[in-house]
Amino acid sequence: MQEPLPGEASVQPNEFGPVGNALLAACRWASILGGIIFVLLVIMSIVSIVGRKLASAPVPGDVEILQMCSAFAAAMFFAYCHMKRGDVKVDFFTANMSPAIVRVLDAFGSLLVAIVGALLAWRTALGAITVMESGETSMILGIPQWISQMLMVPGFVLLALAGLYMAAHNWELRHAPSPRFVSEEKRA
Repeated sequence: MQEPLPGEASVQPNEFGPVGNALLAACRWASILGGIIFVLLVIMSIVSIVGRKLASAPVPGDVEILQMCSAFAAAMFFAYCHMKRGDVKVDFFTANMSPAIVRVLDAFGSLLVAIVGALLAWRTALGAITVMESGETSMILGIPQWISQMLMVPGFVLLALAGLYMAAHNWELRHAPSPRFVSEEKRA
């Protein structure tokens, strides 16, 4: 992963325009929602485990709830991670390339992220519709399975939008000086 230098943030303040800042805020709120869901799932699991051990009374369907909710909660993190440049990158090959080439490669990578996000959103939505039509429900609680699948779609749509935005953003900045190289020039 390409680590920022000391004092260099992954995303500079005011780096994005109004559209990018709005998208970043939406991604941040989706990520916070995903985090809250995971915290609630942990609390539910603890209550279920303690209830099972002390009173032989676990939370009914705790594993079903955990599986359904963790899938869509995890989908909420991807877009924010991409907007903050938190993706895992192998910079071994690009370490000695010019900032312009690195930004073009980053734009291409972000475009691929957008395509993957759009494909995941599309296929997940179609899968949820198919499951809804078949009437599948969870074994213990009888919760319709399509609901948890459909709840993953907004996270994947945000990922596609974040990928598109970052592709355009990196493409626009391909000739701008890199903060990494500017800070190196100031130290020299």
